[in-house]
Amino acid sequence: MPHYWILKTEPSSYSFDDLVRDRTTRWDGVANPVALKHIRTMQTGDAVLIYHTGKERQAVGRATVRSDPYPDPQKGNPRFVVVDLEAGERLATPVGLPAIKADATFAEMALVRMGRLSVVPATPAQWKRLLEMGR
Repeated sequence: MPHYWILKTEPSSYSFDDLVRDRTTRWDGVANPVALKHIRTMQTGDAVLIYHTGKERQAVGRATVRSDPYPDPQKGNPRFVVVDLEAGERLATPVGLPAIKADATFAEMALVRMGRLSVVPATPAQWKRLLEMGR
């Protein structure tokens, strides 16, 4: 059974459009211990929503995890792990943080409770609701 994730990125650094252009990418640059713990639990086939931080603050598109976690080859330290992602479809309507915060489905979600966390798990119900909001 796939797991569901929200991966946050500053669009001026690497955006969903960049992922679509590249088709696949290594999701790296994560240093927070909790976010790294989440990456370590990812599996090939898990579903992802890319969330733009900064001024946008919205979920914008889908992706799929295409590798199990592995040590970041740029770091030389097995503590830092990465996964490979494959671009999926853009959401028809981006889902902004105010709409997410206003929906009781997300009251306990780390995206709402721990705003600085860059890798956020979502429950199946939260995932379903996000996709409904993005149609």
